[in-house]
Amino acid sequence: MTANEFGVWSNIFDLGSYFTIASGLFPFWATRFVARRQQGAIKTGIAANLVFGLLATAIYISVVFPATRAFHSQAYILVYLIAAVQILNLYLITMFESCLRAVKPQAIGQGLIIEESVKVSLALVLILGFNQLFLGAILGIIIGAGAQAIFYIRLVAGGLRERLHWDYIVQWLKGSVANTYNMIGTQLLSYVLILLFLIPAGPEARADYAAAATFAAVIGYASSLSFALYPKLLARNCSENEVALSFKTVFMMAIPLATIAIAMPKSLLTILNVAYANAYPVLILQSIDMLVMMTCTFYATCLMGVEYFDEKGRISFKGLIKSKIFKYFTLPYIQAAIALPATYFFLTQITLTSPVQAASYVTAINMVVHATGLIGLYLLGHKVTKIFIEWKSITKYILAALVTAAVIVFLPTTTTLVLTFTKGIIAIAVYGTILWIIDPDARILLELLFKEIRHIFKKEPVRQQVDSPR
Repeated sequence: MTANEFGVWSNIFDLGSYFTIASGLFPFWATRFVARRQQGAIKTGIAANLVFGLLATAIYISVVFPATRAFHSQAYILVYLIAAVQILNLYLITMFESCLRAVKPQAIGQGLIIEESVKVSLALVLILGFNQLFLGAILGIIIGAGAQAIFYIRLVAGGLRERLHWDYIVQWLKGSVANTYNMIGTQLLSYVLILLFLIPAGPEARADYAAAATFAAVIGYASSLSFALYPKLLARNCSENEVALSFKTVFMMAIPLATIAIAMPKSLLTILNVAYANAYPVLILQSIDMLVMMTCTFYATCLMGVEYFDEKGRISFKGLIKSKIFKYFTLPYIQAAIALPATYFFLTQITLTSPVQAASYVTAINMVVHATGLIGLYLLGHKVTKIFIEWKSITKYILAALVTAAVIVFLPTTTTLVLTFTKGIIAIAVYGTILWIIDPDARILLELLFKEIRHIFKKEPVRQQVDSPR
């Protein structure tokens, strides 16, 4: 895609995000209920989110035409309309993953592999074989998500055999007052991207931001290593040592991934299009911001995991309002109060010399608000949940990452997918080797990993579904 096309492409999903705002209302509570073995929570959650998803999709379709006129994107109306299917996909997948996170968190990674494989393969055929750029990309995403949903349905089949508990819906609706409050604040905060799109250089600036986000998002994958922490906390089956180990393991992966993005941003961005090479400052800033956001996510997970007002399957509205969860849900409003005026000021009152400058301003503003959120989370939860950070290990990761960065800088700049990928593999190998030498904990973790892989391939096949959580 050209920069202008990629900006429109990103705007399609910016618009769709306003109609998936309710997709996490019930999944938030479903995770908590399933983790605590409340019977019927899986089936009830899936049925409820299916209804919500159908309603959201219908509303989206009704506003697409005026929205595309406002964005001057009428030429892409068909793609905007087809994207409606992805809204329903997201409602279902969000609920499936919320349930699986409580009983089989590794299945989320398996589902992602299926989704990505189908998406990329199909998009490749449609884009290169039939020369259908936008249509091939959107169909690849939708069908890939559909394959992922089918895989998840097989895994939750046991839960689907239980009876519906409509009283859970009543409880979740009460709790969803807080979720709605949070999601409106979160969506309000994300309006900075709409502002970025609406400035004179909007599509190009939004494209630069999205191009950088493509690679910064990979750093966030390290958070998957702490997926099992939340349900263990909810079930009161998690020690302080396990929390510390989880934090350390997440950043053992996140730090080198961020280092690669910071040390070779031009090479990575050139993979998408040589036009994005100039957006390297945006990727550097977003990589640092992602580390801050991951720390926020970890603290939030621990904070919500030690709240037990809904432990008996009943949600007290009074208890919810008084909980740390509700206070955490207020943070996006504080962040939006900082981000929106600042974004408007920098995009309208400061002379912008390029789309990259506009995208860099927005990224820098996001860094400030996310850092503010991290401070707020620490003040909110340091008395109720203590996270012991092993600074000695973190220091080793940073030292190994610095050596890796030096190696990357020494290697020639790459401009092709194969060479850039090879350069990244070399960087990971250097980091892993250094860590193997200087960190005994890393050696133990790697040995456990190989032991688990051998166990998986040696044991007999298991039934691929989630048993009824009794």
